[in-house]
Amino acid sequence: MHSLSSLPPVAVLCRVSPKRRRLAAPGRRGTQIRAMRAVVQRVASASVEVEGRIVSEIGPGLLVLVGLHESDTDSDAEYICRKVLNMRLFPNESTGRGWDQNVMQKNYGVLLVSQFTLYGVLKGNKPDFHVAMPPQSAKSFYDSVVERFRKAYSPDAIKDGIFGAKMKVNLVNDGPVTMQLDSSASAKNTANTVEDSS
Repeated sequence: MHSLSSLPPVAVLCRVSPKRRRLAAPGRRGTQIRAMRAVVQRVASASVEVEGRIVSEIGPGLLVLVGLHESDTDSDAEYICRKVLNMRLFPNESTGRGWDQNVMQKNYGVLLVSQFTLYGVLKGNKPDFHVAMPPQSAKSFYDSVVERFRKAYSPDAIKDGIFGAKMKVNLVNDGPVTMQLDSSASAKNTANTVEDSS
């Protein structure tokens, strides 16, 4: 039997105030990436349909969904163009090496599709696109991105959809292989690759 004086001191339970708990927890909104964003998919074929009519299509190559941030500049466009065209997403049949050749080496097509929803942020259950570049400036900027790709590769190899139109994008994802690129300095050397062999 222990005396009261021999018992260990009682732990004092501290209750963190709701305000303090919110400050200690990670930010709910998170930090928005201020960059041009591209989702790149290796495809066996892809096409864009507007009002029941196919306006662009490619065979093997890359489907690139392009999201423009309100702060994007020409340097962002240059980075995305260079990285997309030089991504080694294709196998080299002559050597048997996978992930060895880019779209230009294969002489494949590139289908660019403007996609402002890549910058969608959910407010509750409703998407909000306020950080995407406004349509009045995005149209000319997107056109300059398409032109940049054509000059860097080949005009005939670069296809695109219709800016601002309601498009149906059809694709056969080859792999599937999907990568996300962001042009921000912190993400210049990183990209997420997903390949599912199931």
